[in-house]
Amino acid sequence: MNIRPENIRDYHAIAKVNTLAFGGKKEAHLVEMIRTSNAYISQLSLVVEINNNIVGYIMFSYVDLVAEEQLPVLSLAPMAIHPNMQRQGIGKALLKTGLELADKRGEALVVVLGYPKLYKPFGFQPSINYQIESPFNVPEDVFMVKTLSGYEDKYKGKVVYPPAFQIV
Repeated sequence: MNIRPENIRDYHAIAKVNTLAFGGKKEAHLVEMIRTSNAYISQLSLVVEINNNIVGYIMFSYVDLVAEEQLPVLSLAPMAIHPNMQRQGIGKALLKTGLELADKRGEALVVVLGYPKLYKPFGFQPSINYQIESPFNVPEDVFMVKTLSGYEDKYKGKVVYPPAFQIV
């Protein structure tokens, strides 16, 4: 298993993995929209290759945390594993690598909307524990935060996603 940053030659395979994993093209389109925005971080858009085939993908991009200040924080979305390769630890390896790279960059925190069972083992906690408000009307335990090395107490407020996320 090889985990590495995406490159332009990977775009078609990444779109295919997202489409198959989510059963539609919304997430693949989201990835394309983020890539053309200021929120895109090429070093944190990662693929998993097995036998020279891309079987997994994760993207961390910037969103705003708005209160007294407007601060950039990371959003984890999407994360996709090819349906034939799921439940083999690929997603966990991809998530672990992505979080480590984000931490080495000195990022403050990551927000994610997802399954607590998947994300809690990686240190994610409900965002309300950090006075961070979800922009979505969802149960408190599914909008989560993981603090990283750049975290400070000033990171409080409401998460505001860029326009690209309106499609999902």
